[in-house]
Amino acid sequence: MPPDRHISARPPGGTLELLAIAFPMVVSHACETLMMFTDRLFLSRLGPEYMSAAMGGGLTCFMFTTFFMGLTGYANALVAQHLGARQPQRCAGIITQTLLITIVAYPVILLCIPAGHALFQITRIPERQLHLQTDYFNLLMAGTILGLLRNCLSSFFSGIGRTRIVMLSAAIAMTVNIIANYLLIFGAMGFPALGMRGAAIGTLIGSFAGLLVLAIRYTGPTCRIAYGTTRNQHYDRTLMSQLLRLGTPSGIEFFLNMLAFDVLVLCFHSYGVAVAAAITITFNWDLVAFVPLLGIGIGVTSLVGRYMGARDPDRAHQVTRSGLKLAAIYTSFAFMTFCLFPEPLVRLFRPAGPAQGFDEVVPLAVFMIRWMSMYVFADSIGIVFGGALRGAGDTFWTMVISVAAHWVFALTALVMIRFLEVGPRTTWIVVVLLVVGLGATFWLRYRTGRWRSLRVVETSPAPPLAENREVQL
Repeated sequence: MPPDRHISARPPGGTLELLAIAFPMVVSHACETLMMFTDRLFLSRLGPEYMSAAMGGGLTCFMFTTFFMGLTGYANALVAQHLGARQPQRCAGIITQTLLITIVAYPVILLCIPAGHALFQITRIPERQLHLQTDYFNLLMAGTILGLLRNCLSSFFSGIGRTRIVMLSAAIAMTVNIIANYLLIFGAMGFPALGMRGAAIGTLIGSFAGLLVLAIRYTGPTCRIAYGTTRNQHYDRTLMSQLLRLGTPSGIEFFLNMLAFDVLVLCFHSYGVAVAAAITITFNWDLVAFVPLLGIGIGVTSLVGRYMGARDPDRAHQVTRSGLKLAAIYTSFAFMTFCLFPEPLVRLFRPAGPAQGFDEVVPLAVFMIRWMSMYVFADSIGIVFGGALRGAGDTFWTMVISVAAHWVFALTALVMIRFLEVGPRTTWIVVVLLVVGLGATFWLRYRTGRWRSLRVVETSPAPPLAENREVQL
């Protein structure tokens, strides 16, 4: 293991070591969650169709970036593995390859805009929602380059274990986004009231602010000295090949999963405005439970990758167990909240004006949130074991399991809604039970132990880290 004062001071593989990395990532993802949650809360004041349009348009935009997000995001595990193998100078080289991929990816993503419009038409989005959703989607697609670059730089800092920088970036992005959205949606303090378009513009302004924080730290003197971030700015065939080989399954997994999830959400939206509002409110609260868990998953991936790079699978297993403990504590609170207080959570999204049709939304959304509480623990199991498998390099079978499960969710819902004409409550129950099955499948894959023998990088015989033993980022 490379010397690192912050990590070695804590029991290797224990909860405290994982918490040191995971907690800032949990906070970072909580900031991202609060940002999306607040955007939809603001828009709900204009009407339920605005809130639903933000979810449908935002998810579809994000879906078109997910392949490249997953591909470049695997830099987290690779950076961690190279750091564990005492090769710090290669960490910045990996990030350079992700930046090159991003430059190629952006025009490809822009070419997908007509496909998003077609998807809205195919899934029969209500007319009241369609034009709002299309405007929101178009603006977000134009700014996807910001999110791609943030993802690259965040992967570097999470891979080297300096997740507080990622947390700072997310906190600033959230703060700027919330302020900009309030001003531009409602036209406060003399700004024009742009409504839906204001929400999209505010989101892009916030994303730029978060990117600026990461870029300043990445090109700063500390990173330049410790990792050569300004020297390793060239194409590296070996590193690019490694990233493409191991990151492509993660990218395919991310894209196909989000496509399936997008289809699932849009199918529920096709029931009508009331059901669309109910499922949007449900998934807004699902984000509160799910997205911060991704921070724990990233922490597990980073530490498992580091210990596997150092040829210590037993420590990697201990990290996974620590991740399960942290996830269980967090999800216990989420479970109790969703079970005991679903109606106040739903009524928070009541429109500011006349609440036409909202009384129809409340009982359905309450029902969905109560059932959603059942798969909170299954989500945490899948995230932790999936993160451990990815950190070890078992990306192919992780992709197969995750993609197959998500498409079972989407296609089951599609058949039940469009062909069997089943009601939304029954469809939702089936989806929840399938999610529980996914968590169990990841656990079974991890239990085989095949991840223990995987080798991603070769360990250097000498530790060239003496020059940056006490580096503080």
